[in-house]
Amino acid sequence: MAAEHGPTAGEYIIHHLTHLQNHKAANVVDFSVFNLDSMFWAISMGVLGCWLLWLAARKATSGVPGRFQAAVEILVEMVDAQAKGIVHNAQSRKLVAPLALTVFVWIFLMNAMDLLPVDLLPLIWEKIYGAAGHDPHHAYMRVVPTADLSMTMGLSVSVLLLCLIYNIKIKGFGGWMHEMVAAPFGAHPLLWPFNFVFQIIEFIAKTVSHGMRLFGNMYAGELIFLLIALLGGAWSLSLTGVSLAALHIVAGTAWAIFHILIITLQAFVFMMLALVYLGQAHDAH
Repeated sequence: MAAEHGPTAGEYIIHHLTHLQNHKAANVVDFSVFNLDSMFWAISMGVLGCWLLWLAARKATSGVPGRFQAAVEILVEMVDAQAKGIVHNAQSRKLVAPLALTVFVWIFLMNAMDLLPVDLLPLIWEKIYGAAGHDPHHAYMRVVPTADLSMTMGLSVSVLLLCLIYNIKIKGFGGWMHEMVAAPFGAHPLLWPFNFVFQIIEFIAKTVSHGMRLFGNMYAGELIFLLIALLGGAWSLSLTGVSLAALHIVAGTAWAIFHILIITLQAFVFMMLALVYLGQAHDAH
């Protein structure tokens, strides 16, 4: 990654914000491009989350629970209570509640990748990439899947598809189509086109904001960690250099502690919005 005299601050940040892709995008929107690093870490965190939940279920006892079991039980009860308060269909909750739990754990683990030292995994990948005979200067690796817009929009589109499925399942296709043209302004035939347009805008706005909110917060957090890392790279045997190194440690520690709240809150917000949107799919206007 480093050039002969080391990368500039701009080069350092650009390198860390570049994805490992199957090929370069030919256009601004190119659906043939896959961010392989985001896919790898997202799948890895998904497997880890499923394993942790399975482990808690396998070791669950009826007696006094251990700390891990107690933490998982509190999480499950919290998600179940939220699902009951939002989705009033008991049959639907058999899928929606476990889905919400999975979404929370998965997004929390993906967000938590931001707490790792920013150069740790990219440096390991650089060594592996170079050992395989490739140019280590082009060894790109981003490790926070939720700082990738394609990942967060993929999650929000998945929620949208579930909303459409439940709209049709609960209301029937005819009932849903009637709702699409009869709400929010009324069922008069002259208002049908306006109602339909507003309904489409609502679906698009909810989906875009759902994915963009998570992406924006995690991308900003990743960028701040990179800027803090640059402080550590600017140290030298001088008063200014030592001061920058000290600031790097203090700022990095403070931001990491604060970021624990952010990654948890963002996972909770995404889960709650998914529950709200799925609950709306069960409600008739």
